[in-house]
Amino acid sequence: MLKKIDNIKQKSWPFQEALRILNRYKDSPPAKGYILFETGYGPSGLPHIGTFGEVARTTMVRNAFKEISSIPTKLIAFSDDLDGLRKLPDNIPNKEEINHYLGRSLTNIPDPFGTHKSFGDHNNAKLCDFLDAFGFDYEFKSSTESYFAGEFNDTLLDVLVNYDEIMGIILPTLGLERRKTYSPFLPICPETGVVLQAPVVERNINSETIVYERGDGKKIETKVTGGLCKLQWKVDWAMRWKSLNVDYEMSGKDLIESVNLSNKICKVIGGTIPLNYTYELFLDDKGEKISKSKGNGISIDEWLTYASQESLSLFMYQSPKKAKRLYFDVIPKAVNEYIIFLEKYNQENDMDKRYDNPVWHIHSGNPPSENIPISFGILLNLASVCNTEDTDILSGFVEKYISKDKSLFSKELMKLIKFSTYYYRDFVKPSKKYRTPNEKELEALLKLSKSLMDNSTNDDSDSIQTKVYEIGKTSGFDNLKDWFKAQYEILFGQTEGPRIGSFIELYGKDRYSDLIMKAVEGKLITNN
Repeated sequence: MLKKIDNIKQKSWPFQEALRILNRYKDSPPAKGYILFETGYGPSGLPHIGTFGEVARTTMVRNAFKEISSIPTKLIAFSDDLDGLRKLPDNIPNKEEINHYLGRSLTNIPDPFGTHKSFGDHNNAKLCDFLDAFGFDYEFKSSTESYFAGEFNDTLLDVLVNYDEIMGIILPTLGLERRKTYSPFLPICPETGVVLQAPVVERNINSETIVYERGDGKKIETKVTGGLCKLQWKVDWAMRWKSLNVDYEMSGKDLIESVNLSNKICKVIGGTIPLNYTYELFLDDKGEKISKSKGNGISIDEWLTYASQESLSLFMYQSPKKAKRLYFDVIPKAVNEYIIFLEKYNQENDMDKRYDNPVWHIHSGNPPSENIPISFGILLNLASVCNTEDTDILSGFVEKYISKDKSLFSKELMKLIKFSTYYYRDFVKPSKKYRTPNEKELEALLKLSKSLMDNSTNDDSDSIQTKVYEIGKTSGFDNLKDWFKAQYEILFGQTEGPRIGSFIELYGKDRYSDLIMKAVEGKLITNN
């Protein structure tokens, strides 16, 4: 039985993608006995936030598929480490020494960090450490090992046999000069170890060789198998799909043309084209495409300094086909939304609705049962009002707010408190700008202060919020958003803030009243 669920109602994109895969194999599973998901990695640099996004999203589809189908699955993280190093990375030591090895395969270059056999091995280890740290379930695969072990030999010969047809697919997409030297095969020079982009002048299917012309004019014959040649990457991608029998792979919008070309090549060499999912690219704070070489946008380490992995996973989950700004100012929203989705999940009994909740996908079907009882936004504003980076001070307020001994706080809550102090320190505190109230705002703030001090009952956040609304209405605020914005700008020094009722309940009615009086003190003196 291939299906676990007869009537699949889920609307979330990972389940829709899982259904696409299942529909391909609705009659019988693939001959290899499992569904193969693949993600690719170019190890000329360290893993980055895009690497996380691609593996996280692919894992979400894989988990959804496992929920609806009994067909086994695998995920391969493939490293193209036989590729030649074309450009010297900026973030490595011993640049002068490594500069001598430009053009060689990454696994044929000494490790500039001195910790591994080669530069490729170093970055592969970083990739595995990176994926392991996030708990991804995957199998690592090295291009170098696969080529040299002969795993790709049969398909490399398919490329040789279909050489002319593949050239007919690729050449029209190239400039005139590049056409003169282009070949699907990149011979690896036996003398220098350089991965050559040399013109192929002769092919021999029977001997499984090509003859290429080196830069010095010398013609050299070499086998195309056994790691003596590698393929240009678009052809390599198609070759890999056939050799490994890949069923599903994601890629960014910038690779649409490459996907189309690789699809055509895969078909020519007799492979089955995998299902592809195209995701949009991330933008920086200026709306420009994030580039590894530019270093714009935000790194994964920077995100994880200010927020949890779960919030980053949520950001990756949401609207993958929509271009999104990936910058520091999106972090609080992502954290707050994760907290809200987790609470909704734990309140929901309908499993179909749980499947469509992002936290099901973020936690591979096993979200935590304990909610986070306070929003990131309120913690940020608490830090702002208290003007503190001290987690003990914030924990004290939270302890009172949730009526729970802070020694019993969950790890997630304690991490959230810590994250809020870091974000406040680096992004909120430097941009705080207070203003004085106008006459209408002054009158309303004084009414609110008096109301908070006069009422001796233990109002909850909803009751407090209602009182704040009423004071705004009776004070002449036709648009109550202006009333709340005035409090944020006058009391917090910022244009946005928390739900006022919830914040007052946390901070304390007497303290909020004192905060008002300190903020309007100068205005009162002027009026008198």
